[in-house]
Amino acid sequence: MSKPSIPKGTRDFGPTAMARRQWMFDTLRGVFEKHGFVPIQTPSFENLSTLTGKYGEEGDQLIFKILNNGDYLAKADEGLLSSKNSKALTASISKKALRYDLTVPFARFVVMQRNELTFPFKRYQIQNVWRGDRPGKGRYQEFTQCDCDIIGTENTLAELELVQIFHEALSALGMPGFRIAINDRRILQALSESSGVPLSSFTDWTVAVDKLDKVGLEGVAKEFESRGIPDSALAMIEKLLGIRQASDAQAALDQMAELLGEGSSAAEALGELEDLVRRATLSGVPEAHLHVDPLLARGLDYYTGAIFEVVVEDAPVGSICGGGRYADLTGIFGWKGVSGVGVSFGADRIEDVLNHVEGWPALSSVGLDVMVAQMESGDVEAELAAAQACRQAGLSSELYPDAAKFKKQFKYANDRGVRWVMVLGEDERASGVVSLKDMVEGQQDQLPLAEAIAKIQAS
Repeated sequence: MSKPSIPKGTRDFGPTAMARRQWMFDTLRGVFEKHGFVPIQTPSFENLSTLTGKYGEEGDQLIFKILNNGDYLAKADEGLLSSKNSKALTASISKKALRYDLTVPFARFVVMQRNELTFPFKRYQIQNVWRGDRPGKGRYQEFTQCDCDIIGTENTLAELELVQIFHEALSALGMPGFRIAINDRRILQALSESSGVPLSSFTDWTVAVDKLDKVGLEGVAKEFESRGIPDSALAMIEKLLGIRQASDAQAALDQMAELLGEGSSAAEALGELEDLVRRATLSGVPEAHLHVDPLLARGLDYYTGAIFEVVVEDAPVGSICGGGRYADLTGIFGWKGVSGVGVSFGADRIEDVLNHVEGWPALSSVGLDVMVAQMESGDVEAELAAAQACRQAGLSSELYPDAAKFKKQFKYANDRGVRWVMVLGEDERASGVVSLKDMVEGQQDQLPLAEAIAKIQAS
């Protein structure tokens, strides 16, 4: 018999991990709702046609396809099957796929529900997504995204609100040394064109630049060569690497403006970026947390304006958040001209960083505030009533299921991380009190049940 296992790129989460994740999700949910975002949910899988063609060539290859029900080969193209042309064969054996992200399904949702929604529409969504990435440090094939989007407005105050949300949420999570990188795809396009890259190759250029931090300048040069991008483009990347080291956001903007020159097609985008940085700092986002990165590209095809990415200094993973403006994402589903902007918090990478820096708060016991011990020859009904009284007071409680020795019951409480154990012995029942043992301090008091509950609530 083979040993049980799970697929690479996936994880199990035990009680402690789940308590931490729930705290993380609750924290993000609280920030989203404070800004007026409302929750939605979409299916785990979509029609394959909904997803393909939205993430670029490389993204499409990472989509998990679902084989058709039943005999999926029954309607397969025999010629393609015999030629082993898997890419062309997919259309005849797969009609559905696991969602790759939450943004494209959100656009599909908006188009289908547009008559019931109020615009601008602000939504948040916390659900799993799946990508066929090669598993590695901080890279999973199943992971949780926490998205918030504002759709139905072109006003850049929407971008400002999302930068504020980055700052508020990550600060509330205790994320150390995070930096919000900002750029604009329109500026990137102007820079690429000025370095001799034709507009038709802009997407290839952004995909290559997006890999810079992973493969270095040499790797980008090889990528440019393989994609037919002229050598002159590499000189521009070297200049942008210099701007990346600017002392502050405004210095980077000034150097980018100088590089673009007067009358640049990206002048409006540069002005919006400057306004965004200025307003963000005025609203309380520390300037040290903002970084204008002229090489931030975000390789997904649907971004058209401002783009964002959050990295943590000395973290064991790459970016933990990302997002940007999409001018016409709903247009791919037939509803043209609806602009939006959204960001995504990578829950699993945030978890990895907090694990790495031991940054989790001291959470209470995992799912249990108080345990009622069961006495040998005790009054089970009284013990059950005590546990129920704790629940009615808003505490999580349970009665130990067996009348075992105290040593065993106390070990169970310690293993569960339960601070309080309640004992109703014969003497306690006769006196109308309970014994309340503090498993952390080692102190034990005899109190009326109501006072014992109040003491637990106050701890």
